[in-house]
Amino acid sequence: MAGATKTITINAPLATVFQVVTDVERYPDFLPEVKSIKVTNKRGAECDVHYVAEVVKTIKYTVHLKEEPPDRVSWTFVDGEFMKDNKGNWLLEPQGENATKVTYNVEVGLGALVPKTIVNALIDTSLPKLLENFKKRAEGMAAKK
Repeated sequence: MAGATKTITINAPLATVFQVVTDVERYPDFLPEVKSIKVTNKRGAECDVHYVAEVVKTIKYTVHLKEEPPDRVSWTFVDGEFMKDNKGNWLLEPQGENATKVTYNVEVGLGALVPKTIVNALIDTSLPKLLENFKKRAEGMAAKK
């Protein structure tokens, strides 16, 4: 299974970053690769999130998301095309009043027919872009407050 861990500092309070990470229905607003999101089975701090994403090609997958306020969000794989597994988490650590250290950890198992070069490209290219988009979103929200 391919995995990656990346850390970034976002110049926004932890509560703002947590809000951006957990507002999954807004992901298509600021993540160009996410074409649509549907949330089902909402039970307290847990739900199933159905993604349609454009990553080399259009893929559909579902993860079970668990919010662990105030500083952690984790997910586990439910089902999907081309994937055998997808699990990970966000860990948020305050860095003073207006900055948050964000660590994103993901492990993805893809089908045998998916070339390793595509897996590596997803991790090396898509993950930094993903984090940069979250950073822009959270910092923009913090600036408006």
